[in-house]
Amino acid sequence: MSILEKISSLMNHAFIFVAGTFMVAMILITCTNIFSRLVWVPVKGTFELMGFFGAVVTAFALGYTQAKKAHISVDILVSRFPKRVQKFLSGINCVICMIFFTLGGWQIVKLANTLRTSGEVTETLRIIYYPFTYGVALGCFLLSLVLLVELAELFFSNNGAT
Repeated sequence: MSILEKISSLMNHAFIFVAGTFMVAMILITCTNIFSRLVWVPVKGTFELMGFFGAVVTAFALGYTQAKKAHISVDILVSRFPKRVQKFLSGINCVICMIFFTLGGWQIVKLANTLRTSGEVTETLRIIYYPFTYGVALGCFLLSLVLLVELAELFFSNNGAT
C-alpha cells in the first residue's frame, strides 16, 4: 500500500465518520422538529441546518463511496470490451472526473473565500456559510485524491484490470 493510498484511506475514514455524525444530527433534529410541532413549537432553523448538514454529509461521503466502488455505474457497453480497452476507458474516466472535481473544489474554495470576506450568515440562526462551503470543497478534493489513487493503481499495479 503506497503512502498516497494510506493517506487517502485515513482521510476517507475520518471524513465518513464526520459525515455519519452529521447524519445522526440530521436525524435527531428532524425527529425533534416533528415531535415539537405536536405542541406547536417547531425547532428554529431546521431548514438551514438540514441544508448545511446535508451538504457536509454528501461531500464528505464522496471519496469513501468512490473508494468502495459504491457509486452507480452503468457499464453495459464497456463490459463487453476487451480488458485492455476497459482499463484504458477507466483511466480516461478517472482523469476526467479528477479534473472536474479538482476544478469544482477550486471554484467552491473561491466561493467560500467570497462568503468569508463578505461575512454572509443565514437568516434565522445567523450561522456563517463559509466553513460549510470549505467542507464541500474538501470533499471534492478528497474525491480527486481517491481518483488519483485509482488511476495509479490502474496503471502501476500488476492486477490493474477492471
